[in-house]
Amino acid sequence: MKKSFLFISCDEAKHICDKAQYDEATTWEQFKLRIRLFYCSITKTYSKKNTKLSETIESSKVQCLEAEERHKLQSVIDKELTKQQQN
Repeated sequence: MKKSFLFISCDEAKHICDKAQYDEATTWEQFKLRIRLFYCSITKTYSKKNTKLSETIESSKVQCLEAEERHKLQSVIDKELTKQQQN
C-alpha cells in the first residue's frame, strides 16, 4: 500500500495528537493532524478526550510523596514481604 504524503492513518494521528499535547510534534505533523481532524470523527473525539484529560491533570492538586517518604514506605513494604515469604 502506498503511503500518502499528506493524509495519515488514525493510529498515526493519535500518536501525533499525544505528541502535540506535550509540544513534541513538529509543525508538519500538526498540520497533517489538523487535516485528519477535519474529516475523521474518531480522531476528533480522541483529541478532545486527550485535551480534557491533560487539562484535568494540570488543574488537579495532586500531592506526591517525597523521595525520602517513598524510600521509607518501600522499606516497610519490603520488610513485610520478607515476613510473608518466611512463613
